[in-house]
Amino acid sequence: MIARVRAGEPEAYAQLVRAHTGIALRAAAALGAGADAEDVVQQAFVKAYCSLGRFKDGAAFKPWLLSIVANETRNTVRTAARQRTLAGREAAFVEAQPLIPESADPAVAALEIERRAALQAALEKLSEEHRLVVTYRYLLEMDESETAQALGWPRGTVKSRLNRALRKLGRLLPDFQPREGGDERE
Repeated sequence: MIARVRAGEPEAYAQLVRAHTGIALRAAAALGAGADAEDVVQQAFVKAYCSLGRFKDGAAFKPWLLSIVANETRNTVRTAARQRTLAGREAAFVEAQPLIPESADPAVAALEIERRAALQAALEKLSEEHRLVVTYRYLLEMDESETAQALGWPRGTVKSRLNRALRKLGRLLPDFQPREGGDERE
């Protein structure tokens, strides 16, 4: 697909944009862009297009794009005139999630919304590195190598930071059960 874009085929890039807009919006929202998520994603796609000359042949597009989205989100959050409140970030995160079907049991739907809010509040208490690795790995459902590529970290760093982040989440969320067999050092 990238070769087609580089060859001057605009529809090829449009296909990439359509295929990755959803996950890019979820990433921007989960990383704190809030109401600016669409602007962040649009700017990220423009930067990605302009940077295609530096894209490595054979590399995965999604992690590369999401690293650009993460950078754009950080820039937007840093330069914003107002500080976003936790409630604003929670609302953006909930809005970015798939809607609960109307056929769902209202009690189950309410518990799911509460669970998401608790997770978002706990994520806010993590360091930026830990929040990023959990967001990419679990909220955006990227595998370890995609997460490592998107964050520009070695795979071992992803594993160790993820393990530490999950243990911290385990202390913050009583119902959370991290995987066994990891490093507990802080």
